[in-house]
Amino acid sequence: MALQAASKVSMLLGQCVPCIKQNASKFKIKRLELDTNLNMFFPKVEYIYAHDPEKQCKTGDVVLIEQLPQKMTRLITHKVKEIIYPFGDITDPLTGKKCVVGKYREDIEKISKIYGELDSRFKYDEAPPRGWQEDKKDFSHVETYMKYHETGEDQPYSY
Repeated sequence: MALQAASKVSMLLGQCVPCIKQNASKFKIKRLELDTNLNMFFPKVEYIYAHDPEKQCKTGDVVLIEQLPQKMTRLITHKVKEIIYPFGDITDPLTGKKCVVGKYREDIEKISKIYGELDSRFKYDEAPPRGWQEDKKDFSHVETYMKYHETGEDQPYSY
């Protein structure tokens, strides 16, 4: 059912989720579905696999994906066209300002100046770009695999 609705549209905007397939990435696509009894829209999530041989998408990226003219495999029906927003770096398309959970970064800084700045607050201007913690705390680039049984040994990249 999910793939049928997604196959009607040629381009989709989705968020990358962890995937164990080679040459492909998995995307979560959120749509609004009308409930005719309540006459309200409710969110519905669909998952789509897209061809991504370079593995340029990381978990959390918002990506534009395009439908392929023919299916590559039974699951892979789309390809990655462009990474719109890297994880944690959302930009409002109308104003061009950086956003954090529905608020502009500038507004957050103004509010913190009014109420007094804390030493523990996160400073976006001084923060390094995403990716500087690869192999330290960020393991989204590492190939994941499923853990089928407990052997007692440490398996850090399994889920």
